[in-house]
Amino acid sequence: MAEENQNEERENGSAHDDFSPEAVTAEIDIESDAFAELPWEEQIDHLKGMLQDTRAQVAQNLDLAQRAQAEMANSRRRADEERISLGKYSNSRLIAKLLPVVEELDLAMGHAGGPGTGPASGDRAGGDSAGGETSGQVSQAPDASPAGSSWMQGVKLIQRKFITLLESEGVTAIDAVGTVFNPLEHEALGTDESSEYPPGYVIQAVRQGYRLHDRIIQPTQVIVAKEPQRVGTGDTSSEAEETDNG
Repeated sequence: MAEENQNEERENGSAHDDFSPEAVTAEIDIESDAFAELPWEEQIDHLKGMLQDTRAQVAQNLDLAQRAQAEMANSRRRADEERISLGKYSNSRLIAKLLPVVEELDLAMGHAGGPGTGPASGDRAGGDSAGGETSGQVSQAPDASPAGSSWMQGVKLIQRKFITLLESEGVTAIDAVGTVFNPLEHEALGTDESSEYPPGYVIQAVRQGYRLHDRIIQPTQVIVAKEPQRVGTGDTSSEAEETDNG
């Protein structure tokens, strides 16, 4: 009998232990009859345990939601940056291929309006002195004839349209002459002595460079200034000695 009583006490004790707040939280529903039969103290402990678990779950869910919102915001920002960059630089290859055409037009206009004027005016003067036959040959030059003038006006119009097109796409020319040599914007073709600019400054632009928004699509080919060489007194004396020995 004593052993049976001890076994019953153990069973009752273990059953009583199962009614701890943790066990109740896991097994007993607060709307069930078993929860209503518990003492008030155990019901309160049970509700406190449920509240702690709920708070921990809410905090974990809030952290996960904030992380997901941050990742979504970063993804959206990266997508917007890529879309803007794609819209700004998508036509960079086409613009780079059009730049030589603009340079050829500038070169043609420079020859037609600058050096080309001199020989044409010289021929015209020679024709006046030689007679009517030579004057008839000069009148066929493009710069003097109406057809040549119309041709020049057409080239100027094409040039202006090209420049307007490039400017509308965000293309700007890179300033070079008089600025410090910048390897990111300039491509040095050589150096030359200069008394006007300090060493390291650009003194001549061989080919114009261009920038598309904030990206270099064609660097400017330049000549960079270097310090002029000065003949010292020692060199002069050595030259004089060589002259005397000779």
